[in-house]
Amino acid sequence: MKLLITGASGFLGKFVVAAALQRNHQIKAIVRPASDEKRVNWHNHPDVELIRLDLRQPRGLTEALEGVDAVIHLIATKAGDFYTQFAGTVICTENLLSALVESDVSRLIAVSTFSVYDYLALNQNDLLDENAPIENHPLRRDEYAQTKLIQEELFRDFEREQAGKVTIIRPGMIYGQDNLWNAYLGAELGENRWLRIGSDAVMPLTYVENCAEAIVLAAEKDTAIGQTINIVDDDLPTQLTYCDKLIQNKASTAPNLSVSWPLMQAMAWSFWTFNQKVFGGKAKLPGILIPAKLHPRFKPLRFSNSRAKQLLGWEPKYSLDMAISRSLSA
Repeated sequence: MKLLITGASGFLGKFVVAAALQRNHQIKAIVRPASDEKRVNWHNHPDVELIRLDLRQPRGLTEALEGVDAVIHLIATKAGDFYTQFAGTVICTENLLSALVESDVSRLIAVSTFSVYDYLALNQNDLLDENAPIENHPLRRDEYAQTKLIQEELFRDFEREQAGKVTIIRPGMIYGQDNLWNAYLGAELGENRWLRIGSDAVMPLTYVENCAEAIVLAAEKDTAIGQTINIVDDDLPTQLTYCDKLIQNKASTAPNLSVSWPLMQAMAWSFWTFNQKVFGGKAKLPGILIPAKLHPRFKPLRFSNSRAKQLLGWEPKYSLDMAISRSLSA
C-alpha cells in the first residue's frame, strides 16, 4: 500500500513510518516545513517521499494525496492555549478531510486519545473500553481533550457524510525514549521535583513501537473499517511498579512527595466546591485540583486490548521491561 502519514517526524510518527516500512509499504511522510529530517533514520529511505507541509494551510494537500491508498493521521498539538491547539489539531484535520474529499481518498486511520472518555461517569475499578462514555462536558476538561473531542466529531462526519472508511485508534499513554516519566504518575512541582499521586492504579500504557505497529495494522485490515479501537499493552503495571522500574533502571529519581489517591481526590473536590460556591468557579486552579482533570490521570480503572487483538491480529511485541530497556539504549 501507499500510505500518507501526517506528523511523521513526531514522537509517535517516526515509529509509525518505521513500522510501515518494515511491513513493505510505500510512504508519503508529511513533516513540518522547519523539521530537521535528519533526526529520523528513514529520511533517505527509497520507499519514503518526504513532503514538507503546514497542515494549518490547505495548500499542497490535494497534490500530496495523489496515488495514496490510505491516510494515517497523527498530527495534533498538545501544548499552548486553546487557539494554538485548535489550529494544530482541528484546523489541520479540517484541511486534511477537505483534501480527502477532493482527492476521492476514503480510507483514514485517525489517531485519537483516551482523553475523550468521561472519567467522572466511571466508578473506581470500572472497565474503560471502547464502550465507555465519551466526555459530554468538554469545557470542564483541558484544551487537549477539548480539541481532540472536536477532532473525533470531524472524523465521524467524514465517515457519515462522505462515506469515509474510518478507523479511530485511541492509544493510552504512549511511552518510550524521552517519554518515560509521564502525567499518569504525578505532577511536576519544579525542576527535578515531583508530586506522585496514587500508587495502585493501573496505568494504560502502550510502548511507542507496539502502538505504531497496531496503527499500521489498522491500515491493512478491512475488519478495522468503521471501528474504534483502544490500544494498551499487556500486563499493565501499577503506578508504583512502573515508578520502581524507572528508578531501578536509573531512568528517574524518586519523587519528592507522594499523596494517596483518596486524599488527592478529596482535596480536589474540596477546592473545586469552594471555588464554585465562593468565586463562582472563576478562580484559576491547578489541573490536579479540578476533579474533571484529575480523574483521567489517576482514577484506578481497568483496561482492555481485546478488540485490538481481535480486529487487528495485534500482539504487543515488547514487554514493559524490554520497552524500558530499548528506550534507555536507543
